[in-house]
Amino acid sequence: MAGRAPVTVDVAYAVVGAGVVGLAVAERLAAHGPVMLIERREACARETSAHNTGIVHAGMFYETGSLKHRLCIEGARLLHEWCDARVVPLRRTGKLIVAVEPADLDGLERVWARAEANGVPGMRRLAPTEARAMEPAIRFAEAIACDASSVVDQAAYGRSLESAARTAGVLIAYHHTVTGAEPDAEGFTLALRDAGGAASTLRCAMLVNAAGHGAPQLAQAAGYPLDGDARTPAVRQRVNRGRYYNFATPDLARVVSRPVYPVPPGSADVQRHQASAGGLGLHLSVDIDGVAHLGPDTTWLPDDAPLDYRAEDDAREAFLAAGRRLIPGLQSDDLVPGQVGYRPKLAPADGTPPDFSIWRDRAYVHLGGIESPGLTASLAIARHVEALLS
Repeated sequence: MAGRAPVTVDVAYAVVGAGVVGLAVAERLAAHGPVMLIERREACARETSAHNTGIVHAGMFYETGSLKHRLCIEGARLLHEWCDARVVPLRRTGKLIVAVEPADLDGLERVWARAEANGVPGMRRLAPTEARAMEPAIRFAEAIACDASSVVDQAAYGRSLESAARTAGVLIAYHHTVTGAEPDAEGFTLALRDAGGAASTLRCAMLVNAAGHGAPQLAQAAGYPLDGDARTPAVRQRVNRGRYYNFATPDLARVVSRPVYPVPPGSADVQRHQASAGGLGLHLSVDIDGVAHLGPDTTWLPDDAPLDYRAEDDAREAFLAAGRRLIPGLQSDDLVPGQVGYRPKLAPADGTPPDFSIWRDRAYVHLGGIESPGLTASLAIARHVEALLS
């Protein structure tokens, strides 16, 4: 194989990254010309798309008018329609947002006001008796409900996107890494290497960078500086690691029937808290099987940190303290380490809440900082990219 000349393939669109966003983009672009989807892993949706809660968000936690806001609202509608049409498992659980202490009520009011400004459907103020009937195990001062939130089987959703992409004619190259991206007047020439070390080249008229954690490196290879320039935005991302703990007993595993998000303690502005802390804080999520999880925490890592999905048991006390705010009787032995996820985050220098960074420069489209609500917004992101290329 080492002595064989590299094979060259020509396509209209090369999409790098087969997470749910890359899959959705590739499927959408297939109507406009030949598409090659390139993924370094052995199968689709193996990184950010897999290691998350699977919550279909409704849009109340994002800056009004931001891409996260607009694409989350549209994406949730499209995702529900997609799952209904293709029988992808999805549970319409709804969501509670709670003020645990009276001091958190200002923060809860800000969430309500942001939800109204963002046009989030299904928002309800709850009387205390109604809220306690919904989630009797949870401690809180006041609660609001969002009936529009759901939980999807993210693995099944990824497989459905892959199937739709293949049906649309998308060629998928798993176990392939992009080692170079040379721009020219007609697009890009990509240098590829497979798991066995064999080299190949791919000519594309348009390059779509949906590489998730690898997006900055691919952008650099294509000629874009990490910190941007006069023509293009910065592509630098930060790696944020989030751990979860699971519940050790069957009863606790069903402690809630829907996701429960406490307003971060001492923070009246949830959006600013996300920007400074790297997330919404520890909360209770419910997976597609109805099993509850506590997390994620947030740990900032070096930009080149490897993705290590092993779960350590070194955060039990912090999780126990956060869990007891919601479930007062929680004991240390009730928790066991759960999954680990990584989020590719942008970190604006001015401390403003980071938005998705989606832009086009000539034959290149960049998708940066595609963290939550990326899964929810995936189909809307695909339409947004299609519009950029039209």
